[in-house]
Amino acid sequence: MTRIIIAGAKGRMGQALLRAAEKFPGLVVAARIDLGQELAGVIEDADVVVDFTAHEATVPFARLCARHKKAMVIGTTGHTGAERTELLSISTQVPMVWSANFSTGVNVLFWLTRKAAGILGPDYDLEIVEMHHRLKKDAPSGTAQTLAQILALARQQQLDKVARHGREGMVGERTASEIGIHSVRGGDVVGDHTVIFATTGERLELTHKASSRETFAAGALRAAQWVVGKAPGFYDMQDVLGLK
Repeated sequence: MTRIIIAGAKGRMGQALLRAAEKFPGLVVAARIDLGQELAGVIEDADVVVDFTAHEATVPFARLCARHKKAMVIGTTGHTGAERTELLSISTQVPMVWSANFSTGVNVLFWLTRKAAGILGPDYDLEIVEMHHRLKKDAPSGTAQTLAQILALARQQQLDKVARHGREGMVGERTASEIGIHSVRGGDVVGDHTVIFATTGERLELTHKASSRETFAAGALRAAQWVVGKAPGFYDMQDVLGLK
């Protein structure tokens, strides 16, 4: 039996995790915490902490997990560069699954994007379009950033040098090297992502649309079961699903 703590239990994803956990075999919610509640008082009751809170909270949670040798699943997005660096350092002490998106379908999209980029080569212009609900605070989404990183790695580029976040005014012709990333916000959209490969005469689009947070919750719980007992290190859903 895998015992989990859900951090961010009152949020949208936290509520989805609680609903999904009720039907998840071999798993029990040992504790749930939210703003104003302390992880330290309940961490010994669990095998793994599942974090869907805010980026400022993730590093303190990770430090606590390292001290108590507890695994961690991180679904929170919007981390700064310094926060990401410290989390990677902490992952040398405990196993962590850190993913921008825990959906099985999205992780297949990651895999397909990597394959398509390798097959199509440098003659295709690369663009990413993502849409989320009006309440989402960070942009672009963590999933869009992961897709962009996959494309940059496939072309042996540094993403921070080729990323183009939107266009306005007389920006000139599109360069062959840039990777366009565009964020749309509105309504109650759970999450849509499209990767566009465009060249003269044809266009290939890979799209994933999520209609329910339950798919993310199920993936995160699957990751929580998988990571317990693993060697310290940094893992993602590609590892959980055996796509690497």
